[in-house]
Amino acid sequence: MKKQTKYIFKTFALVSVLTYSWSLNAQHLETLISIGLANNPEIQKFDLQYQIASEKVNEVNALPNTEVVVGYFVSPPETRTGPQVVKVSVKQMIPWFGSVTSRSKYAASLADVQYETIAIAKRKLLSTVSQSYYNMWAIKAKQAVFSQQIALLKNYEKWALTAVEVSKASVVDVLKIQIRQNDVEQLNAVLEQEYLAEQSRLNLLLNRSEKQQINITDTLIMPEVADLNTENMVTALHPELLQYDKLYESVEQSELLNQKERAPMVGFGLDYITVNKRNDMPIDNNGKDIIMPMLSLSIPVFNKGFTSKTKQNELKKLELNADKLAKKNALETVLEQAVNARNSAKISFETATKNLEKAKDAERLLLTAYETETVNFNDVLDIQELQLKFQINNIEAVKNYYTQQNIIKYLSQ
Repeated sequence: MKKQTKYIFKTFALVSVLTYSWSLNAQHLETLISIGLANNPEIQKFDLQYQIASEKVNEVNALPNTEVVVGYFVSPPETRTGPQVVKVSVKQMIPWFGSVTSRSKYAASLADVQYETIAIAKRKLLSTVSQSYYNMWAIKAKQAVFSQQIALLKNYEKWALTAVEVSKASVVDVLKIQIRQNDVEQLNAVLEQEYLAEQSRLNLLLNRSEKQQINITDTLIMPEVADLNTENMVTALHPELLQYDKLYESVEQSELLNQKERAPMVGFGLDYITVNKRNDMPIDNNGKDIIMPMLSLSIPVFNKGFTSKTKQNELKKLELNADKLAKKNALETVLEQAVNARNSAKISFETATKNLEKAKDAERLLLTAYETETVNFNDVLDIQELQLKFQINNIEAVKNYYTQQNIIKYLSQ
């Protein structure tokens, strides 16, 4: 119970960190993440596996089966007090002192490994849901830009038709504007299909109807002041690293159990033999039943298997240390790449913003000439294409920033 409470707190803290930078509608992403953590079938599978592993602790606490043997003498052997008829034997083997406790600790250590698997799965789901959400935001933002472009191109088309009437433009200019408008409408229609596909993907992660509508925030913005020099180390408490610590501990528990199993097992038993009375002569204790307490030892004389198990456990620990170091290096590489990509996204955003302002200035200069001279609609369309490019770059930069920030938080929190 303590372990589950602790993990709920850690999960809530991670969700809060990942959504901290949202100015509005952050609660909506938190809600989606909560739904995913509660409903995702893969999370449920890992949780059930953990419950099974935890229940094995109770399984290994049991003692070996009690042996009960009943025998009937077909040809009863004669004894001084009478013929033996039925023999009942009961025997219970008991592991050496501490063996049952060692088994229990070993099973608990395996459950701890499974618990970290749940933690990893939940972190990955949290990160995947956030990533899908950012993708949907980017698609929606691009659609808004394309819609603005379409409206603007329709105005250009009206201006071009007017300019044709006063011989300031040609019909070819009108056709070029219409072609450009058709291209943008096509891009917008393609984005709509991408949005529906991403929405289905996110809904399936949440284990609900893939057609269920998801409302995406309009206010995902690039932070004015980005912390570009933090989170440069993978946390030692990351589940993907903690899992190796738990595996290492399970190997140690396995060795302790191995040492206990090298000790003998003690058996306690009782033989009870029924004896019939003799009819041929009177004697003392005639027909008295026989009761015989027994003590037995099960000694592992040939213990080569236990020695081999000890060697295997030592090699496993070395392997786990190497695997953990390799995993840590791999995660730190991913973290370093994410930090650099986040910084690059911030730089790209600032550059695209500057270029967008200059493109708008150039557009204003071109449109100013509309009242005084012939309009070069080729230049107007080129400037509009540049503006569209810079706007899309801005959207991609914001999405990439939050995507990389998502990875950074996944690794460092």
